[in-house]
Amino acid sequence: MPDEATGKTGVPSESRQKPERPRDHLGRPLPWDAENLLHLPDLDAMSADENHEIARRFVAQENWFGAHEAWETAWKKARGTGDEEFFKGLSQMGAGYVHLRRGNAHGAVTLWRRAAGRIARYPDGHRGVPTTSLTRRLEIDIASVDDGSLEPGETATLVPPDV
Repeated sequence: MPDEATGKTGVPSESRQKPERPRDHLGRPLPWDAENLLHLPDLDAMSADENHEIARRFVAQENWFGAHEAWETAWKKARGTGDEEFFKGLSQMGAGYVHLRRGNAHGAVTLWRRAAGRIARYPDGHRGVPTTSLTRRLEIDIASVDDGSLEPGETATLVPPDV
């Protein structure tokens, strides 16, 4: 295992970089000596806009962990702009789909509820996202998990939402 990073917590810098942990295709951490099965670009080197666009592409590819990570990075980069809650909501949406694929119904539903509440605060078409229909889609997916018509797991059948 790599040495522990030093420096101010939560602020990567030249002297404090979080080691990249190997992950499986659903973003679950693997042992440090395992082969990394999930490759993401250097999101920290990208702007909030670039992270938003790559997250949208990740959603189309059903790379939910990548979308979550890209929007989480956009959220951190957007602090103080008024878009931080928007990106936080989108990041939570992506994390909800990660939980769905991992078989965690409670985690998926909880994150989708939080995401819908944040995304709904923004006007339809904000940053190219149909916020009204996306919020409705999250509500439908919540109801579908609750009624059993959308079963969590790696083979959960769904069409990626329009983002």
